[in-house]
Amino acid sequence: MSLEIKYSITSENTLEIKPVGEVDIYTSPELKNKIFELIEEKNQDITINGEYLEYIDSTGLGVLMGIYKKLQEKNLNIKVINLKPNIYKLFDITGLNKVFNIQG
Repeated sequence: MSLEIKYSITSENTLEIKPVGEVDIYTSPELKNKIFELIEEKNQDITINGEYLEYIDSTGLGVLMGIYKKLQEKNLNIKVINLKPNIYKLFDITGLNKVFNIQG
């Protein structure tokens, strides 16, 4: 399976990013590069919508941490929404559910 990255600006003027598919060792660089590019271009808070995220591995979680740190440097926020139970479990096991604002 591959990764498609959809994004839009929400009514709250937040950049919503919807990864579709799998974020793993092969697709993580693509996600990182695209989101870092969007951070530089838009300079807005980010919402990661996990509605269509099927899988994420430790490499993907590392990319999310890098994004989190990049946003912190710019005093911007990140929110994660609509995670499937199996993916939320990874955030819970790794303690990242205490780092990220996870909703729904």
